Amino acid sequence: MSQIHQQTSLTNCPGCEEPLETGDLFCGACGYDLSAVPSPPADRPTVAIGVPAPGGSGPAAGPGPGAAAGSVEWPAASEADSSDLPAPVHRATDLPGTDSGGSALPTTVPPVRHDEPGGVSPRSDDFELAAPGAPPVAPDPRTAEHTAAPAAGGKLCVACRSGRVDTDGYCENCGHAQPRERDHMEQELGSVAAVSDRGLRHHRNEDAFAVSSTALPDGSPAVVAIVCDGVSSASRPDEASAAAASAANEALLESLPRGTHPQQAMHEAIIAASEAVNALAEEPGLAMEHDQHRHQNAPACTLVGAIMAGGLLVIGWVGDSRVYWVPDDRATAPARLTEDDSWAAQMVSAGLMNEAEAYADERAHAITGWLGADAYELEPHTASFKPDRPGLVVVCTDGLWNYAESAAEMAAAVPVDAHERPLHGAQVLVGHALDGGGHDNVTVALLPFVVTPQGAAPPWSTA
Repeated sequence: MSQIHQQTSLTNCPGCEEPLETGDLFCGACGYDLSAVPSPPADRPTVAIGVPAPGGSGPAAGPGPGAAAGSVEWPAASEADSSDLPAPVHRATDLPGTDSGGSALPTTVPPVRHDEPGGVSPRSDDFELAAPGAPPVAPDPRTAEHTAAPAAGGKLCVACRSGRVDTDGYCENCGHAQPRERDHMEQELGSVAAVSDRGLRHHRNEDAFAVSSTALPDGSPAVVAIVCDGVSSASRPDEASAAAASAANEALLESLPRGTHPQQAMHEAIIAASEAVNALAEEPGLAMEHDQHRHQNAPACTLVGAIMAGGLLVIGWVGDSRVYWVPDDRATAPARLTEDDSWAAQMVSAGLMNEAEAYADERAHAITGWLGADAYELEPHTASFKPDRPGLVVVCTDGLWNYAESAAEMAAAVPVDAHERPLHGAQVLVGHALDGGGHDNVTVALLPFVVTPQGAAPPWSTA
């Protein structure tokens, strides 16, 4: 049988006089154990104590406003003067009174011992020692300043700027949830850059990316960008996108230096990403630890990637993330290089709807292809291009292209100097999505494509 603490009828804490709520077992200010307070006696007679009206003596005089009959004459409260200074504070020793035996109470404060050398009185701003046996009095949390510093190596709270952030990502002082590391990520690596943001509506960022560079057997560079979008209706979509991006990137960094054709390398990278996501379905998720009854399904995500190597632009995808081509010469038409694995794309392909009608339907973003253990059949899409002019490759999730769907709209959103400042260009594009509403996570990678003129030595040549 469980033990139930006896409820007290106190209205103020015995330790610090903080007001209490009915049913409190501990004082919220000082932590005083209220269950240790003796229960009131069974018979507690009520005694009327009144205050006579000024100039009266006894009940015959009648109570004045706000006063009742009694024998104690209370001094009148002082009024504030014209300077608006508050009335002086009365101490307990300023008021006459008697003890329970009828003797006059002392009007001087009994001496308090201070642990100062030579018995020197403390400064006026020192605290007096509490009487022996008295419960400790904690500072009032409503007026105490937060001066606690985080432990060595600890992270400081972004809200109260004083508390330490615990391992769960919450401030130990004010309880404020801290921004996650993935809420906003940026990376620039030579001629490739990527930015990912949580957006304005989602509680976490379920997108992930990887950018890297390596060298082909002939010494020419190969630049890689992988972007993944977690499927929100699946379990652990953030883990799925991170696992897929990392696995695909590692596969490309291993196969490209061996001389594998970039298009074949992209196909194998998508297979590796799929296997990494499938493996998550065999691992227990954190959600199961907190809620054993929560519905679980296989983690899933989409993937889109681009490789620039040997004068080729190779792309690969599964799902509805996209690749756009934006020429440096804005007089030349831009293009979308991928076809979505989605309900809307199927309707358009089957001739049942035009593109405007399909993407206006509420089923438009239902995907028909993804990476995950519950995918019907994995069908990696790859394509290879040989651009004859310089341009910018835009690799992005639907969190961006929802606000710049057509190739012309995407080209208009790309800054004119993005090929020279890819990180800045990616930041601008993420800002474009956030300004549009930020309804989804937003991730974009930019790869400037350089065309070497015929007869000119490539920039990586040492000849």
